[in-house]
Amino acid sequence: MSRNARPDLKHDTKRRWTAAAAGSALALGTCLVPLAAAPAVALPPESHCGTEPGNNNDGFVNHAQLTRSLDRIESTSGGEVDVEVAGHSNQGREIYTARVGHGDTVVLVESQIHGNENHGTEALLDLLGFWGGNSPAAAAIRDEVTIVAVPRLNVDGGERDTRQNEMTWEDAVAEFPQLEGSAPAWNYNANVQGFDINRDYHPDLDYVPDPADFPGNSADTGWYITPEAQTLREVYRGLEGEFGTVDYFVDLHNQWSCYATEDMENMSPLSISARFIADPTEFGDWPKFDYDHSRRANVAVYEALQDRGEAGFGDITLYPQDTNLPGTALGAFALRGSATVLFETSSQTQYDGMKRNGMLRKQIEIGLGGLVESVADGSIDGLDPASYEDIPERVFLPAD
Repeated sequence: MSRNARPDLKHDTKRRWTAAAAGSALALGTCLVPLAAAPAVALPPESHCGTEPGNNNDGFVNHAQLTRSLDRIESTSGGEVDVEVAGHSNQGREIYTARVGHGDTVVLVESQIHGNENHGTEALLDLLGFWGGNSPAAAAIRDEVTIVAVPRLNVDGGERDTRQNEMTWEDAVAEFPQLEGSAPAWNYNANVQGFDINRDYHPDLDYVPDPADFPGNSADTGWYITPEAQTLREVYRGLEGEFGTVDYFVDLHNQWSCYATEDMENMSPLSISARFIADPTEFGDWPKFDYDHSRRANVAVYEALQDRGEAGFGDITLYPQDTNLPGTALGAFALRGSATVLFETSSQTQYDGMKRNGMLRKQIEIGLGGLVESVADGSIDGLDPASYEDIPERVFLPAD
């Protein structure tokens, strides 16, 4: 089938990039959060895309503001949203979880594993307020699904606006003395003095760092040497103990701002992916690995955004499909049986200014909200995983 045809997914909509106001509507099927509508504005590939000046991190909640926001959501939800401290960063900051719902299916959502990727955190705060609200739609979701969110995993990187956490190799050796004399892990950045946390995962939750596995590379599993990765591991472990399998794992990221749709018709504000493991047998025996489960979850996200008509929310693309990243949370947890969904929002704080923040946050709310609703009403089970292959691929564009 030609990718340009896409009869099941395109919905015959004209592609549009929407600059949505902060009060734009969040429609989750029958779940409607009333907000004001915004006009669709086309943004063709030749539009400006590049570096913007300024301290762009100031447009997002800092750690103190995140703490207050979660406290407020917990309070106003009347206890429907339960906020807890799951662990602490290398610098001692709290890493929070927010849990809502009591259904038999569990969705684990993590945001800001890279400190300079903020939009998912903002979207999760909005969605937690909705999921914990008193609307019939929210109550119906809570009856069927248990949602556990980690709104900001890399709290130290978030404070200093870096991809990496704030941790030296010497800190790691102090925690794991057996690494004395080993070459630093490949994902350690000595200039920043921090680790890319999203390369620190292993499908074996009991793995202990072995000097023979260092320095490793991107095609290898990780080690759980950072306290942030250890925290998410323990959240995941706890949910496995409670539910048997963590049914869905969603990871909210940001990517380079300048990507186009495959037909070069418009800019793409979001890429998604189900694929992080090329060959699961390379890493042992993982009988719960289910690629079709992940593909259905991504199709649910895609279709939720296509339902926005002519808005640019529909200009979604696939993240590169030649990836093999077992050291990521997505790769490690996919091997353990979770359906995995990557969100890559096209913007980062260092080079994109504050443009489109409302729209970019809203697209995450619509896509993630649509996924959760499809899980709650069971419609996800009827989706064809092969439709995933009809989602167009992204096209890189240089900054102008």
